[in-house]
Amino acid sequence: MTASSRGRSEFAHLHLHTEYSMLDGAARIKDVIAAAVADGQPAVGLTDHGVLYGAVEFYQQATSAGITPVIGMEGYLTPGSRFDRLPRRQDVKYHITMLATSQVGYQNLIKLSSQAYLEGYYYKPRMDRELLEAHSEGIVATTGCLGGHVPQLLAPDASDEEGNTSGERDFNEAVATAAMYQDIFGKDNFFVEVMDHGFDAQRRVLPDLLAISEKIGAPLLATNDCHYTTEAEAETHDALLCIQTGSEMDDPKRFKFQGSGYFL
Repeated sequence: MTASSRGRSEFAHLHLHTEYSMLDGAARIKDVIAAAVADGQPAVGLTDHGVLYGAVEFYQQATSAGITPVIGMEGYLTPGSRFDRLPRRQDVKYHITMLATSQVGYQNLIKLSSQAYLEGYYYKPRMDRELLEAHSEGIVATTGCLGGHVPQLLAPDASDEEGNTSGERDFNEAVATAAMYQDIFGKDNFFVEVMDHGFDAQRRVLPDLLAISEKIGAPLLATNDCHYTTEAEAETHDALLCIQTGSEMDDPKRFKFQGSGYFL
C-alpha cells in the first residue's frame, strides 16, 4: 500500500478472473484495465483458473495504459499425484494463487499450466507438489481463497467454488501445510492471502490465517476475489454460474457465490 496523489491508499488487485476463466469469470480484459486506470491503481494482476490464455492480451493492454501487469494463475492442486485418477468424489482439488515476478517465473507458470493439462487433467488441469518444486523459481504463491489448501484445513464445513469440503478442521496441519509451501517457494515468496466478502466461513478463518502468518513469518496479502468488473455485473455473473452448473436462477439450492463484492 502506498500513498497516492489523491491522498488515499493505492490498491492493486492480485486475484482476478477474466473471461478466460471459462464460465466463471465475466471480466473482459479491456474493461479491467480501463477500470484500474480510472481508479488510479498502479498495477493489476491476472489469475485465471488453470490457464494463461489471456496473458499476452493482458500484458499489451496494461502496458499501453501505463500500469504494471502482474501475470499469474489460480492453479488446481491435488494433494496426491497428478497421475492419480480417483473416483470423482474423492478427487480433492485445492486452489493456489501464483504470480510471476520475472521472465523465469512466467516461463514456469507456462510449464505448470501445460503439465497440469498434459499429465494431470482429470475434470480439471491439476498440478501436484512435484511440479511445484520443479517450477517454483520466479513465482510468488499464496494460501489462496477459501478453496486453498490451508483455508480448507481451517474451515472444513465451508465449500469452495466447486462445492468441495475438506473434512476436519486441523489448525496444526494448516500451519504445517503453509510451512511446506513456504519451503517450496522460498521464505520471501509465500504469502498468507486474506479476503473478506462478508460471509461467515471466510471471516471465521481470518484469525487463524493471521496466526499462521505470524507463526511461520509469512507476510500477508490482502486481495479481492474479482470475477467481474463492476458491481452492476453481479447478476450477469450469477447467470454465467447457472450456465456452468446447468442450473436455473430461481433454484434456491443451486451453486452461487456467498457474500458480495466480487468486482474491482
